[in-house]
Amino acid sequence: MNGWFLLTLLLVATFALIVLGRVARPLWGFAGAALMLGAAGYAWQGRPDLPGDPRGAVRVTQPVDIASDDLRDAIWGRFTYDYAYAVAADGLARAGATQAAVNAVLGGLSGAPNSGRLWTRLGTAILAHDGGQVLSPAARVAFARGMATAPDHPGPYFYYGMALIQTGDLPGARRAWLAALARAPRDASYRQDLAMRLVLLDRLLALGPGGPGPQRQP
Repeated sequence: MNGWFLLTLLLVATFALIVLGRVARPLWGFAGAALMLGAAGYAWQGRPDLPGDPRGAVRVTQPVDIASDDLRDAIWGRFTYDYAYAVAADGLARAGATQAAVNAVLGGLSGAPNSGRLWTRLGTAILAHDGGQVLSPAARVAFARGMATAPDHPGPYFYYGMALIQTGDLPGARRAWLAALARAPRDASYRQDLAMRLVLLDRLLALGPGGPGPQRQP
C-alpha cells in the first residue's frame, strides 16, 4: 500500500473518533479543516506516491473535509434551484460517478446559466472527473465564470481556493481565500470558519515544501 492509502485510513479513523467521542458538532468544522489541510500538506511536502508495497496502489483525489456539507449550505444557502443540482452532483461525485456529476451540473446550468454556484460546482466536478491532480483549462474557465457571475460572493473564490489546494498551488489558494474572506459578510455564520482555514493554510505555507518531489503545476 502507498502513502495515499495510509492517509485515507488515518482520516477515516480520525473521523470515527470524532463521531464516537461525541465531539460537539460546531467543532467539526475546525477538525475537518485541519484534516483537509493536513492531507494537502502531505501531498505538497511529502512523497505520497512512493509505494510501501509493490502490489498496487489506491489514490485519493480529494482531501476529506467532514464539515463540507454544512459549510457549503452556510455559504450558498439551501432549497434553491441550484442547490438541488449542486447536492445531486456532490452525491454522484462521492459515489465515483464523476461524469454523471458533471452532467448534473450542466443540466442545472441549462436552466440557470447565470448561477455562480453552478459554474463553481462545474469547476469542482470537472477537476474530480479529470483525476483531481491538475486544474484543466475547462475547470479554470468554469471557476472563472463562477467568479465573474457572482463577483461579490465568497463562494466562487473559496471553492476555487479548495481546487488550488487540491492541485498543489497553495500560494494561489491563499489569494483566493483572502478574496473569499473579504467578501464574506461580517455577521456570516461561516466567516470564522473561513478565517480559521486561512490561518491553517498560512501555517502550512510557512513550513515550505519539502523533499525533491515532482513539481506541481499551478
